[in-house]
Amino acid sequence: MKAASVMTNAPTALEVTRNLIQCPSVTPKEGGALAYLDTLLSPKGFEVQRPVFSQDGTPDVENLFAKISGSEGPHLMFAGHTDVVPTGDESLWTLPPFAGETKDGKLYGRGAVDMKGGIGAFAAAALKFIELHGLPQGSISFLITGDEEGPALNGTIKLLEWAKERGESFSDAIVGEPTNPDALGDAIKVGRRGSQSGTLTVTGQQGHVAYPHLAHNPVPVLADIVARLNHAILDHGTDYFQPTNLEFISFDVGNETWNLIPKSASARFNCRYNDVWNPEKIADFVIGHAKDMLPNDAFDVKLDLQPDISQVFLTKSESLINNFTASVERITGRTPDHSTDGGTSDARFIKDYCPVIEFGLVGQTMHKIDENTDIKDLETLSEIYLDFLEHYFGIKG
Repeated sequence: MKAASVMTNAPTALEVTRNLIQCPSVTPKEGGALAYLDTLLSPKGFEVQRPVFSQDGTPDVENLFAKISGSEGPHLMFAGHTDVVPTGDESLWTLPPFAGETKDGKLYGRGAVDMKGGIGAFAAAALKFIELHGLPQGSISFLITGDEEGPALNGTIKLLEWAKERGESFSDAIVGEPTNPDALGDAIKVGRRGSQSGTLTVTGQQGHVAYPHLAHNPVPVLADIVARLNHAILDHGTDYFQPTNLEFISFDVGNETWNLIPKSASARFNCRYNDVWNPEKIADFVIGHAKDMLPNDAFDVKLDLQPDISQVFLTKSESLINNFTASVERITGRTPDHSTDGGTSDARFIKDYCPVIEFGLVGQTMHKIDENTDIKDLETLSEIYLDFLEHYFGIKG
């Protein structure tokens, strides 16, 4: 059951989240969000750095790394992003998307759920922990990017490399993404399926539509291949992951002429795969099925894979998972599922540095008009984080 709250002068999760929402940090704009976290954390003893990373063809992105340490001990990282997706038509919002206003027990605003609410809850928990207990017997750090909703090239992946070059190493990490489908305490993410995109192209012979016997039309050939792959069952799921699915998202010919049979046609797809698969196996599966369906040697097919977005991973740290599960149970009375469903997150980068789990708010309104979170959930999430911190650093047995 939920423990009684201890009153301190530390800011509440609602206060921190509201201030973050009021920063219009649509990717890649910093919008004042990282500056606000700097002013919140620095006076409490956190060493804050805000590196900016660049890459040709992408916008520069500002990031934040903040750390506070006591004696030798484990190093817990909290990771997240202050950047948000665009608001859409602001006139459709019940309350202005960057006002951080409340109504009927809910906090409205872009990023309330994804994921300024997670950052607000963890920041409030960490500051309350320090006020109650002093410096941790170890280290607490914040690894916050402004590039999660964008290309994700100048954010967490480079921030982790930057930290490693400065001698930082991490024991465990929590990403505050919205993981709960219906109620706070439903699910902890303990892994993610991989994501692989590609383009399949069939080449035939261009010709006049009035003389089809003098051409080889790639369009119906590719359409048959797409239909077959679309209905293919790749697997039935595994012990930890849901089934792999491959979805075509576009069919492109680029032919603006009504009487011309095109030379080639292409289809793009994305595959979300479990631990049965890897990019090489997916490529073999797709190109193998495609080649089997070519009607004759007049047609050719090729597959171009994009750089993999995310590899499949599963966190196997029983101590991290079990201890966080216990915190959720103590505060909410619910036993969370250990889930691997959903899309990608920056946990895909963090997994290469330390064990990582994800736990945040209920995600039903993320990216939507009128994105909002229940204020009680926001404060309860902060209590879960605080309970975990107290057990993680040995304050409570």
